[in-house]
Amino acid sequence: MSSTLHQLIRDAFLDQTTDVFLIEDEPARIRRDSDVVMLHPVPVPRSALEEFWHSCGVDPKQQLEADVSYQIPNGCRVRVNLYHTLGRLAAILRPIRSVIPPLAELGLPAALLQSWMQRRAGLILVTGPTGAGKSTTVAACLDWLNQTYARHIVTLEDPIEFLFTNDRSLFSQREMRQDSASFTAALRSALRQSPDVLFLGEIRDPETAITALHAAATGHLVISTLHSSSIVETLDRFSHLLSDQVSGAPNLLASQLIGILSQQLLPRLGGGLFPALEYMQNEAATRRWIQENRLSEIQDHIAKSDSAHNCCLLEYLIASVQQGYLAADIARDACKRPQDFDRAMRGISG
Repeated sequence: MSSTLHQLIRDAFLDQTTDVFLIEDEPARIRRDSDVVMLHPVPVPRSALEEFWHSCGVDPKQQLEADVSYQIPNGCRVRVNLYHTLGRLAAILRPIRSVIPPLAELGLPAALLQSWMQRRAGLILVTGPTGAGKSTTVAACLDWLNQTYARHIVTLEDPIEFLFTNDRSLFSQREMRQDSASFTAALRSALRQSPDVLFLGEIRDPETAITALHAAATGHLVISTLHSSSIVETLDRFSHLLSDQVSGAPNLLASQLIGILSQQLLPRLGGGLFPALEYMQNEAATRRWIQENRLSEIQDHIAKSDSAHNCCLLEYLIASVQQGYLAADIARDACKRPQDFDRAMRGISG
């Protein structure tokens, strides 16, 4: 890969860039905050992208797409998605970070998440769309655990997004294809590696979902992510993954689930990004509703709860507007039912 393209990537990640976009015969672009902007006006030639694909260990003539990690010479380690678009080669790069922000700096409910991470067994789900900061949230939780407790933490990722330095805890970070052939094989193997904590980069299929629950049921703390935009959607999707796997799966989910944190990142007033959150701690009433798939009761419970363990997205967005973190139009657009936001705001102003 050319030194010019290497230098372009190194320069891009010196600023607050979260992604670098490379497409054959197009200028390189970057994502800064929520905007995708041009980094350099000169188009990236096919020869440079072919060389980059091969540097990542992928032959573009043999594979149409791949997820890998790559070390930029004299630069950072990056997560790379390689793909084709209209016959052209492309790549999106995201830095793999070793500096992990503390929970409190991320604007998350630190005390609640720390109480979940202190559990010796159970399942914690962090959910949200792509680019919502799920990996950063999980990394902050694991780093807090690393500084606080002596545990063996096994991470299964595709690819690795944060590199941890052992402190009080010992990390075994495993990357798919480099350290194991598949998530399923890695997860089965991990259970024989004396883990206290398992982090699965994402629950993608029924087999992984049920294995994660069985790991929780046999005395492990399991943390994972899902691409879902709310607590109710998360429960619905997880239930569908389990539906054909094993009898009694809803009971297993209800008994093993510790809590769900659902998040999205929105443009903050004054610049930067702000996490809009919804969260629920699984307790007696919600366990019963999960068993019976009564999702509307769960949504009502979150909306009406005055506990610090539960918060609905609408309530969080209203408070964020009142406190000057978000513009009202941005918060309204983040609601699935904008009319609920309008009613709530009228009630406040009235």
